[in-house]
Amino acid sequence: MYYYILFYTTVDNYVEKRVPFREEHLNLAQKAYQNGSLVMGGALDDPADSAMLIFKGDSPEVATEFAQNDPYVKNGLITEWKVRPWVVVVGNK
Repeated sequence: MYYYILFYTTVDNYVEKRVPFREEHLNLAQKAYQNGSLVMGGALDDPADSAMLIFKGDSPEVATEFAQNDPYVKNGLITEWKVRPWVVVVGNK
């Protein structure tokens, strides 16, 4: 099992603009969490200009597929996203 971080860069006024898509985004995230692929995720604050979601799986596709189906990405709230492998040395069970 490997870990992957999905990095999001958001549009200006992201917190306000995400409102119409937030429930759908959170439902997608909750499903990923329930199936064990999403470990945790959330927006960075002060400023709220990016977000990170940590996935675990056999390949980076687990995070890539999430981003491709995320209403925030589909509706232009994310200006850039990328997936990077994360080598966990403490806390990896």
